[in-house]
Amino acid sequence: MEEIMKLYNKDLQIARLEEVRDVYLFCCFTGYAYQDVLNLTKDNIISGIDSEKWIVKNREKNDNPERVPLLPLALEIIDKYKSHPYCEVFGRLLPVNSNARFNGYLKEVAVICGIKKHLTTHTARHTFATTVTLEHDVPLETVSQMLGHRSIRTTQLYAKITQRKISNNMKELKNRLFDGGKNFRQDPT
Repeated sequence: MEEIMKLYNKDLQIARLEEVRDVYLFCCFTGYAYQDVLNLTKDNIISGIDSEKWIVKNREKNDNPERVPLLPLALEIIDKYKSHPYCEVFGRLLPVNSNARFNGYLKEVAVICGIKKHLTTHTARHTFATTVTLEHDVPLETVSQMLGHRSIRTTQLYAKITQRKISNNMKELKNRLFDGGKNFRQDPT
């Protein structure tokens, strides 16, 4: 999450790098793969069962539905590019470069932001699965549905159990079992 915040807060001052950073962050907060983001249009945004905005689209790779409620950061990025010339001319939601160019520019962004990981369009999908959702206690089954996976086994390949997740789970357990985190509760609920 620290690296996501580095990306988000960095003033890049170069439009092509800012656009790539924003699309990458959008992918981090929606789980959408490169090909799916490339083809998003305004028609993919609906009002969901909760009256919030969702993106609904079938995956290009397997035609499985992906239904993702939009988090505020993703909505912010969509709003930022609603009048972008590329988006208006091609009817797209976001200005997305070719995959090779996107990944090349993303390497530049990583260097500028001091991120040593090899960022690609696909690492954003893993970030969504692990850092954004699972570390914040979104159930694996829910993540699997949002990623448009046919099998939860596929989602398990994305889902790394991180030290933060273990820590969060154990803090929650400690609070449930021990009064104030110290004395064992006689009736833990």
